[in-house]
Amino acid sequence: MKKALLSAACLGSVTVFAQVKDSTRTNDVEEVIMTASRKKENIKEIPSSVTVVAEKQIQSQLTVNSDITSILQYTVPSLGTNSGQTSNTGQTLRGRQVLVLIDGIPQSTPLRNGARDLRSIDPSVIERIEVIKGASSIYGNGADGGIINYITRRSKSDKKISGLSQIGFTGQPYEGGGTLGVRASQLLSGKINKFDYVFSLAYERTGYMKDADGIYLTPTYSTAKMNNYNGMLKLGYNINADQRIEASYIGYASKSDLNLGLKTGKYGISPTIGDGVGKSLETTPQGTPKNHNFRINYDNQNMFWGSTSLNFNAYMQDFKTVYGYSDTFFGGGQSNVISKKYGARINFDTKLWNAQNSQAEIMYGMDILNDQTVQKLEDGRYWTPDMSMTNLAPFLLIKVDLLKKLTLKGGLRYENMKVKVGDFNTLSTLKSDGTFTQSIFVTGGNLKYNALVANLGVRYNIEPFLNLFGSFSQSYSINELGRILRTSTQGTIQNLETKPIIVNNYEFGATGQISKWINYEITSYVSTSKLGASFVQSPDRALTIQRSPEIVYGVEGFLHITPAKWINFGGSYSWMEGITSLKDDGDYSAKINNSRISAPKVLAYIQAKPIPALSLGIDMLHAFQQDRFQPNTKTGLFAYGEGYVPEYTVFNFKSSYEINKNWKVSLGVENIFNINYQPAIAWWSARDSEFVNAPGTRGTLMLEYKF
Repeated sequence: MKKALLSAACLGSVTVFAQVKDSTRTNDVEEVIMTASRKKENIKEIPSSVTVVAEKQIQSQLTVNSDITSILQYTVPSLGTNSGQTSNTGQTLRGRQVLVLIDGIPQSTPLRNGARDLRSIDPSVIERIEVIKGASSIYGNGADGGIINYITRRSKSDKKISGLSQIGFTGQPYEGGGTLGVRASQLLSGKINKFDYVFSLAYERTGYMKDADGIYLTPTYSTAKMNNYNGMLKLGYNINADQRIEASYIGYASKSDLNLGLKTGKYGISPTIGDGVGKSLETTPQGTPKNHNFRINYDNQNMFWGSTSLNFNAYMQDFKTVYGYSDTFFGGGQSNVISKKYGARINFDTKLWNAQNSQAEIMYGMDILNDQTVQKLEDGRYWTPDMSMTNLAPFLLIKVDLLKKLTLKGGLRYENMKVKVGDFNTLSTLKSDGTFTQSIFVTGGNLKYNALVANLGVRYNIEPFLNLFGSFSQSYSINELGRILRTSTQGTIQNLETKPIIVNNYEFGATGQISKWINYEITSYVSTSKLGASFVQSPDRALTIQRSPEIVYGVEGFLHITPAKWINFGGSYSWMEGITSLKDDGDYSAKINNSRISAPKVLAYIQAKPIPALSLGIDMLHAFQQDRFQPNTKTGLFAYGEGYVPEYTVFNFKSSYEINKNWKVSLGVENIFNINYQPAIAWWSARDSEFVNAPGTRGTLMLEYKF
């Protein structure tokens, strides 16, 4: 994908776990080319922190757990740990919301964040994952903490047909029957004259999910008894040496037929579990019944006497996700989030000069996006109004390279957003005292937002062992407008606080390679916003949006060591803190709660090839304890997002054996020591119904045929 990630944030140094972990040569890192500025670049030209998860590591992690949220928690240092459920609530990036893309197509629903955007594609079809860390306006709304871009597979062979067939089985051998699952995928690709194609189908059926004691996990947001489907068709045509056109369709769906009852536990004492038979009140299976993505892309690398290239990209996304039955609505019901997006991007890249010791180029164009989002109940009642956002954003980015050591980048982007909000009646919902809120009629209208956001970055490659980078970048978003509107107590939207979030991100770091076998990076960052947005608990224990000035700061780093061709090991560390001024009076003694500020995290790995055909590896995730708040002095209860989080450590095992050049068998084991623990969200949410256990030991056996 040649186009892709322009920033209003200058982007930076790359953490390439896969290139180090799945290769026997650390100098492979230097060869990585990425698309951080709407064109492919060497990582030595990028002045801030980016993580790239390459194909080999995705496939290796897939052997352990096919859930993309699990793959990400083991590969992205500053990303929060996952919940083990269909929701990615709390899995923030550097303490802020992340914008998820597939080949540059927005998957997130920032107008009403449904927290199911990470699980929007099967990992078998992903070639690489680019994680842009820090505030960014690359694709407009929703990237306060950064961007996660799933880049799908492309045809790499000159053969008319080549393929990869996989079939696997999953299960929990220590936890009894019913946990057996199956997954299968088929990838075909090839090239015929000037045409090339990729075709993929994937299917997975999961079994029951149980904890280390063999007890059914909670049915709420459960990934158990779920059918997952994924299909992709990508067609390309090389018009000539300079021009190419490509069209693609990617479809994903997940539907659960789990029918377990719910036995609510006690926070900090006993977990909420699945027990008995469910109420069978659902009108629609839980999950994401549809996520359709269409895209057409045109490249011309030789315009205006070879000094300018053009990329044009148009796309459409049609998304729906459905949640479980809840009695919190008057009369009960299931909620959903429905979103449609239509967009186009036009990008020009013009060379300003190309001398021996200096080069310069300017990138400019326009992004256009229409996002139509609503949250309803399955019976048709509105929970949010219809929201239609149109975003027109011209941009400009200048890049200068000097002496093959110094890179300077600077850019501007003008965000012009208009949101049309429909009239609606607020939904009557349950309060803590057992009564229901009063439904009121809210008159809709038009909301307008605009701002000029900027970026500036510099990278100085002093020596191979020491490269310094620093950057300033901004994001602009109207995240969670729907949640603000759905709890309206005013009769018109003009009386509500709906101002956007502008985040300023400052970053400084160092990276390098010592000899041929040590690769490292350390990064520090600070992000500020005059008006942030966090979930807090009101006196009646309902969730509301807190709008106040914020500061988030942290450090992260990694170290990779390859002492011999047959072995490599290393790890990463991330830490962050967030503070806020509740009264906007300069007093930042209050802390942003744990729903956004995740505990420090250590990732570690060792991978070895004792013989060329055999690969063995162990991954470790250690989440530290988080003790940042005190319970209510009268009730002894923690507020939402403020619960004490104990530390936990999980080990995973992965292995593969190449039978011959065509056949390979793989075995992965998640939670190999069958530790009984709770994910972080179970503790910080501080709710009885959300205090749940994580899965016990779970194995995956996979057979692969490549031709």
